[in-house]
Amino acid sequence: MRSSSVIARLNRALVRTEPNVDSSARGGLRHRLQGVAVFAALSTYTFFVLAPILWIVSMSFKHGNEIVAYPPPILNFTPTLANYQTILSQPDFLGPFKNTLIVTGGSLLLTAVVGLPAAYALATMKFRFKEDFAFTFLSLRFAPELFIVVPLFSLFVRLQLTNTYLGLILAYQLITFPLMVWMMRSFFEDVPREIEEAVLMDGGSRFTAFRMIVGHIALPGLAASMVLSFIFAWNSYALPLVLAGPDTQVVTSAILSYIKFADVQWGQLAAGAVVSILPGLLVATLLLRYVIRGMTAGTVKG
Repeated sequence: MRSSSVIARLNRALVRTEPNVDSSARGGLRHRLQGVAVFAALSTYTFFVLAPILWIVSMSFKHGNEIVAYPPPILNFTPTLANYQTILSQPDFLGPFKNTLIVTGGSLLLTAVVGLPAAYALATMKFRFKEDFAFTFLSLRFAPELFIVVPLFSLFVRLQLTNTYLGLILAYQLITFPLMVWMMRSFFEDVPREIEEAVLMDGGSRFTAFRMIVGHIALPGLAASMVLSFIFAWNSYALPLVLAGPDTQVVTSAILSYIKFADVQWGQLAAGAVVSILPGLLVATLLLRYVIRGMTAGTVKG
């Protein structure tokens, strides 16, 4: 009797635990299916983002007849460097590339000189209309460039700033200055106030505290904002298209010269696009660890 009752209890316990086992298995299967779905979605999105870039890169290594062939060859073509040799030997591309370096570097330098103190003041000082000033800086990015460039062109004509490096550098502040101020303001706000107070108690000035914070503590945030500002300024199209001239044409508008009335030089166009991408990619790669630290600074507290 005892053995039969024990066996009956075990059977009832097994019956009670079977639904739990089934629910656990179903939960594990559901979790795996969700993981597969997320991986498939991310893979599709990654392919969707990278496919145009890979297509342009492959075009830059093809001959003209291979580019316009149908169906286009994906891997079965003979690579050539003729397109790169052509654009890198032409002043029509090298001149605008040099102009882009000058204008982008000058705009970043001016943004750092003016934007860093502005961001520090907005983050640490108390004065009237502080938030109004901050919102005004941010509002420079509200309107598209095409809405701003026409009145800006009229103003630059009167000031004789069209077709000049100075004019483009000042115009690019509409792109880089708001980005620098708002990114660095949030970073300065995360810096403990005790550091500035310690510098002031040791006899240093507010400028000394600012210089120490920027040079040591806020360096990752500065690197992140500079990289993003560089990329946005380098890729600007509408402002230099209207405000630049023959002597200050930048690479984003110079590439259009390969689209002619009777012909499109696809290989040189693709090679020019690839070369124009490289500076931003190189800067982001060299400063990647600083960019990651700067973008994630202040997100984990306590």
